[in-house]
Amino acid sequence: MTSKPNIHIEKLTTHIQGLDHIAVGGIPKGRTTLVSGTAGSGKTVFAAQFLAAGVLNAEQNGVFVTFEENPEEIRRNMIGLNLDIQTMEAAGHWAFVDASPQPGERVIETGHYDLGALLARIEYAIRKVNAQRIALDSLGAIFSRFSDPSLVRSELFRIVSALKKMGITAVMTAERTEEYGDIARFGVEEFVADNVIILRNVLEAEKRRRTIEILKFRGTSHQKGEYPYTIIPSQGIVVIPLSAIELKQKSSDVRITSGNPDLDHMCGGGFFRDSIILVSGATGTGKTLMSTEFMAAGTSPNERCLLFAFEESREQLVRNATGWGVDFNQMETEGRLKVVALYPEVAGLEDHLIMMKDMIDSYRPTRVAVDSLSALERVSTIRGFREFVIGLTSYIKHKEIGGLFTATTPTLLGGTSITEAHISTITDSIILLRYVETYGKMRRGITVLKMRGSRHDKDIREFTIDGKGLHIGKPFRSISGILSGNIMPVTSGEIERMRGLFSE
Repeated sequence: MTSKPNIHIEKLTTHIQGLDHIAVGGIPKGRTTLVSGTAGSGKTVFAAQFLAAGVLNAEQNGVFVTFEENPEEIRRNMIGLNLDIQTMEAAGHWAFVDASPQPGERVIETGHYDLGALLARIEYAIRKVNAQRIALDSLGAIFSRFSDPSLVRSELFRIVSALKKMGITAVMTAERTEEYGDIARFGVEEFVADNVIILRNVLEAEKRRRTIEILKFRGTSHQKGEYPYTIIPSQGIVVIPLSAIELKQKSSDVRITSGNPDLDHMCGGGFFRDSIILVSGATGTGKTLMSTEFMAAGTSPNERCLLFAFEESREQLVRNATGWGVDFNQMETEGRLKVVALYPEVAGLEDHLIMMKDMIDSYRPTRVAVDSLSALERVSTIRGFREFVIGLTSYIKHKEIGGLFTATTPTLLGGTSITEAHISTITDSIILLRYVETYGKMRRGITVLKMRGSRHDKDIREFTIDGKGLHIGKPFRSISGILSGNIMPVTSGEIERMRGLFSE
């Protein structure tokens, strides 16, 4: 009895950021991969970036076969993605095969026809630049120009077979009519079904969300499911692989101050250096003040603070901090603080995540504050926001940075927010700020709901805010229901009865 040979399928690293992770090393080498997507999903960008990444990162030359846009349009469009195709052509690393329709051209079908001439042009271009990669964009354009789809399919199969014999790794793009319908129009997947990647550009709740899915790699492994991606002007396609997140972060016993001695005491001596802290409360309860004090606490020579603000401008933050006795301008002058203030609507959530990661990498802070996460909910779907929160918090923990995030509750008294539901389970500490209405007067309360790996104060304490910052006082003893928002007075007799229940 003979055993079957162990056939290993070699992968070709695409060098498209994030894609090689979900592809477990890259796309199958020497084979054709179909990239299918609806309008606006980034198919042409994918094809061009696949070739350019090979030239720039792996010394692998490429051929671009275009059936739709002419080469000049592609050169011009890709300049915005920092892909200088013309320079690559001049250096002999890139060649175009222009099969796009010419202005005024009419296709007249007479008798039997084939794409033998096109195949000859492709083979010539491959030999001319010694190409290892080829992209064909887009197959739907050639189908629309001829009346017999079955004949076009057979001719394209002939081209695919020829490319396979030459050992060329190919990417073919094709159109889809629905985000979750057939793989591609015209049954393209029938002859190039070894490998299929689907790009989606889904409209949900008036918001666009791009995702990529490797539907199949025949004979080799890949990550399953959809992953978010975006198209960055200077980088092109960037895939955000949540599967790359690993629970291998180090844990530190070193404490850092919150910037408030009373809060440090409630937290058992301060926050852990690499912890994620969530500060949750209604508008006006003091969340921005807590993030300001957290930034101001980075006073040691080795500390650098990074503040992401999505609700207030830099000037407004500086003015507010000055009112609490904190000089943000001086901190920036000394190189101890960097403030990044943006409206959430200026970019998609995936773009914000990549920008924030890049900023953390370049500035290398020891403290990061985000004020507020709730503002970012406006520009994303629930699923997209959850992925953003997980991606950002895990990245900060991986860098062993102290991170403080603020979240706004939807009601003045008690209540949770969508933000809390997504981030609470992956935070190390949760601090709740609440309004407390008693006898016609609004007071403020604070409690440490959670503090992983440390003892902490369980009381709900009153706090006040003045020109010197936040001051925490005594616990509330005569009322209950503060966290739920159903505040009720508690008599002295009831307090004594409860003490008796829990006394030894």
